[in-house]
Amino acid sequence: MFALEISDLYKTYSSGLEALKGISLTVERGDFFALLGPNGAGKSTCIGIISGLVNKTSGNVNIFGHSIDNDFIVAKSLLGSVPQEFNFNTFEPVEEIIINQAGFYGVPARRARVETEHYLKQLNLWEHRRSQARRLSGGMKRRLMIARALIHKPKLLILDEPTAGVDIELRRTMWDFLEQINEQGTTIILTTHYLEEAERMCRNIAIIDEGNIILNSSMNHLLKQLNSETFVLYLRNELDQVPCLPSFDNVVKLDQQSIEVEVPDRLSINDLIHELESLGIIVERMRNKVNRLEEMFVKMTSKTEKRGLG
Repeated sequence: MFALEISDLYKTYSSGLEALKGISLTVERGDFFALLGPNGAGKSTCIGIISGLVNKTSGNVNIFGHSIDNDFIVAKSLLGSVPQEFNFNTFEPVEEIIINQAGFYGVPARRARVETEHYLKQLNLWEHRRSQARRLSGGMKRRLMIARALIHKPKLLILDEPTAGVDIELRRTMWDFLEQINEQGTTIILTTHYLEEAERMCRNIAIIDEGNIILNSSMNHLLKQLNSETFVLYLRNELDQVPCLPSFDNVVKLDQQSIEVEVPDRLSINDLIHELESLGIIVERMRNKVNRLEEMFVKMTSKTEKRGLG
């Protein structure tokens, strides 16, 4: 049984916009799954349908074998959802927001208070439990949304841009927390524009563009398809011109002491460093120009646009 099974899902809005064009998708139990796509691709519509916030035009959605059409209450009880927008009463205390949410799912009050304390401590919000939610920072509100979504212990958690606007340190703390609950058995579906977090955490990935699934793959298999990586190298030497590197076709001088080089998969970064050293050029440090998944994502979505898919 899949955690999520989507079959021939269509959504056409009253304006005539075809947001989803018959997508099919499965997510295994216990997976950490990335659903990616550019703005307007159909991600939020898909999540809205799964969560019961958007009416589908046609198709089927099952959550752990329970249809959202025929068994909605059970399907909904198995799902926790963290939307992009803050959708709680900002004048309520943090603790009460979560306890009230537990009540919607029939969680007994005593247990709700114990679980609320657990999640608020896990997400470093316990000291703010009596504060009105409107007084929280943006990052704290994001964590509150996650705690609220988990209070009834869903088996499937959907996160729609959970770290948007969150600083780097807090983002990494949230990554650790999400990886922990995934290891404990919660299936997670993540949408994000921070592609480095998808590459770090997700084992499988689907890319949606213009209402179509254009790729559905394991993360490892997808990244192996990259035939090159681009590096920025910072040099000890000052350069007057672009160095001549016979093994590397795309070399760009950025300034007097940095260059950008595309390294094909038949060669390694060590080959590049050795070729530079043979010219008396010493590399002091380097970095990837872009995240590997970002590079593949751009290639995939640009191909779709050129082919006119959808």
